[in-house]
Amino acid sequence: MDYDFVNDLLLIKQLLGLTDTALAQALGVSRSTLNRWIAGNGITARLMETVYEYAYSKGLRINDIKSQFHKEESENKGSALLFHGARLPIEGKVDLAHAKTSNDLGVGFYCGETLEQSSMYCAGGKEGSVYLFSASFSGLTQAKLSVDTEWMLAISYFRGRLKGHEANPLLRSIIEKIEGADYVIAPIADNKMFSLINIFIDGEITDEQCKHCLSATNLGNQIVLRSEKAIRKLSPLARLYLCASEKKDRLVAREESNRIGNDKVKAARIKYAGQGKYIDQLLGERL
Repeated sequence: MDYDFVNDLLLIKQLLGLTDTALAQALGVSRSTLNRWIAGNGITARLMETVYEYAYSKGLRINDIKSQFHKEESENKGSALLFHGARLPIEGKVDLAHAKTSNDLGVGFYCGETLEQSSMYCAGGKEGSVYLFSASFSGLTQAKLSVDTEWMLAISYFRGRLKGHEANPLLRSIIEKIEGADYVIAPIADNKMFSLINIFIDGEITDEQCKHCLSATNLGNQIVLRSEKAIRKLSPLARLYLCASEKKDRLVAREESNRIGNDKVKAARIKYAGQGKYIDQLLGERL
């Protein structure tokens, strides 16, 4: 699945109300060159950056528009629209063969609920882009987690912080719940959130403190497709191009969110000090 550049170029022209000649002049090329692009010829990475950057500078948010259309069309068919932020292009069909075991919830294909979530994830990569899929979850088993102790322990386990404790009854029940599901809906845990969970695992704060700290930096939910049965429910829709300015704006928004979150985390650690249980109390073991 690659970019739908030609149709995007035509959409940009129509939305800006430009003739072929005016658009060619705005992009600094001849009309014959523009015609070749419209015919699908001579399209390069540098060209795409120029076109999408131009559209973005004119206030066009092509990716938001396309995402909204795909969302409406998916919902009308009884499906969900999923966003996958990729730092590198997806080669071939989606499968679980190349999935890492050390992700938040183990092996799986990870998707977000919004364009904003997924574009923030991949905006730091030179080739970062967002893939859109529709998915029907009928006939699939689901596990759902929220920002709570169960989720914190699950993240800690799959990221390798609780090795040797797999037989613990509480941890075992959480693992079985996740591994027995075709797909999981759970809060996103970025590196900052994982650092907070590490503090909890190290016994410095209670689960209650950690939970409220994590809630302060909540990035929304991720949908993790964990079985081949779930993967077969995916239908590819589009690949969205992120120009340099859009990536920059996404990263700035992320930094601002982090700044506000940092203050909330400090306040949560103070407000909920002494409440809840430490990790060794929860598992009934010395870690």
